[in-house]
Amino acid sequence: MFGFFKRSGSKIVVVASLNARLQPMDRGELEDALDAFMEKQKHGMRVVGGGTLQASSGEIQQCDIEIEVDDPTDAKLTLLTKALESMLAPVGSILHIPDQQRSVNFGRQHGLAIYVNGTDLSAAVYETCDINHVVAEFGRLLEAEGMVASNWQGPQNTALYIYGSDFDTMLSRLKPFIESYPLLERCRIERIA
Repeated sequence: MFGFFKRSGSKIVVVASLNARLQPMDRGELEDALDAFMEKQKHGMRVVGGGTLQASSGEIQQCDIEIEVDDPTDAKLTLLTKALESMLAPVGSILHIPDQQRSVNFGRQHGLAIYVNGTDLSAAVYETCDINHVVAEFGRLLEAEGMVASNWQGPQNTALYIYGSDFDTMLSRLKPFIESYPLLERCRIERIA
């Protein structure tokens, strides 16, 4: 329950802080999809900005989407969080409502990061294996249970950020491939949402 007081004819900007590690280009695709949905449904909401928070290492930590809401009501804010959850809003996401100086937790996807070791494997592994094959195989294995939503290239590893319905289900689907593909030897697996 939002407990929002409706003011006729007003507009506010709310900020959806998504617990998602999305590169700006990937966040932009999500913003475009949200904007198109809101325009098609004529909900009086539109994306007006966004940003990406990075750790000191340069790795993505979370991203924000700023949404202008015409004639804000509890129902509209609930619709907004449900729309984001149907697209990509991992557990731990927060809708900030500056006019009320409060926040609402939302989100339903779980997150899994796989850090592919980029420095400690044999040269032959790096020459014969392909990270694009890993991404494609993860997509095939996950089917409707999840998706590789973004990535990050660091100085010592490449992170693949995967979001879906259940962490354990996603990991169990990926584990046989992780254990058999040479490029994934010495990878690190982390729960991120």
